[in-house]
Amino acid sequence: MIIGLCREHAAGETRVALTPPNIKTLVEKGQTCLVETGAGLAAGISDEDFKAAGAEIVESTDAIFERSEVVLGIQPVSPDPSVRDTHLARLRKGQIIAGMLDPLGESETAAKIAETGVTSLGLEMVPRISRAQSMDVLSSMATIGGYHAVLHGASLAPRIFPMMMTAAGTLKAANVLVLGAGVAGLQACATAKRLGAVVSAYDIRPAARDQILSVGAKPVDLELETDESEDTGGYAKEQTAEQLAQQQAALAKVLAEQDIIITTAAVPGRRSPVLITEEMLKSVQPGTVIVDIAAERGGNCAATKAGETINVDGVIISGPLNLPARHPFHASQMFGNNLTTLLNLLLNDEGVLEFDFDDEVVAGTVVTHNGEVTHAMIRNILGLPAMQLGTPQEEAEEKTGE
Repeated sequence: MIIGLCREHAAGETRVALTPPNIKTLVEKGQTCLVETGAGLAAGISDEDFKAAGAEIVESTDAIFERSEVVLGIQPVSPDPSVRDTHLARLRKGQIIAGMLDPLGESETAAKIAETGVTSLGLEMVPRISRAQSMDVLSSMATIGGYHAVLHGASLAPRIFPMMMTAAGTLKAANVLVLGAGVAGLQACATAKRLGAVVSAYDIRPAARDQILSVGAKPVDLELETDESEDTGGYAKEQTAEQLAQQQAALAKVLAEQDIIITTAAVPGRRSPVLITEEMLKSVQPGTVIVDIAAERGGNCAATKAGETINVDGVIISGPLNLPARHPFHASQMFGNNLTTLLNLLLNDEGVLEFDFDDEVVAGTVVTHNGEVTHAMIRNILGLPAMQLGTPQEEAEEKTGE
């Protein structure tokens, strides 16, 4: 097959969906790889690096889409209305695209992709099961995001993280609180601990307690009823208004003791839960830094402004966006490895991508196929009835009427 890698055009996006080692792996499997010129420059990867791995360098995004059977990108189709139609116009029936499509948040864009006849893979939809861990782009990017959140907070804080005993006196270690102990939160805990801070963390899921301890942080116990707070995918469920109110009242006391607060709580496809209300902010001491990495979907702090750093009564509140793009070399390496592993799952013995919808990884990742939105969750959001999908052989027989 002809696989094309396009350059990212979104503002601030520095990652690339494949790296030279990934290209080499695909070429060795008999694939023809096209790479748009400059695709990896922002991540420190040159066209020559891609050529040495066996890729052909192509001059434009349009040429990538025209020549490729499979197009890969961080975001091959943007949901931004100002450019979405231009991106959709590049697609052709039977083509395959893979990248971050945000189908839960942008279901209408998924429906428009389906109308083009393209098979699309939403990498953020990879099921959270053991077999798919090596394909889990969200976890990989959350690892980078959690790491950078701590560095970002440290750069904004008026104090250093570690305790220091100096001739000028002893400097007390900073108190760091992480809200949300998913992949990003646990990485934030581990990074803050390495920098010498006293780290504590809170998550509504009871199972998170042991995970928090495993990275050297202290679990915060608010003594709330949390037995049914985790879904089957390992994410925190959306809480009721009563649960949130109880949580916020108990958290307010904890916030008053912190120097740096990092919030990471997210629910897939929904607005980020507000964990720190405007009323709770009154208990936060001046000089405290809040880094809200859930800012893109509204933020965990009521005062957060996405993409901005503001000062509210002496409290510094920052809502950085697209943190993985701050470390594009390693973020691209992880993204590319996840994507290549997924492609290897889909490639059949003839070197062609094949979609067996009896495989839960395939069914959970493919968003559109044969002119239809196929993903059950997205169909439900769009108000479409459930549909039955099968193996490649069953689909072929249905087409030929056998």
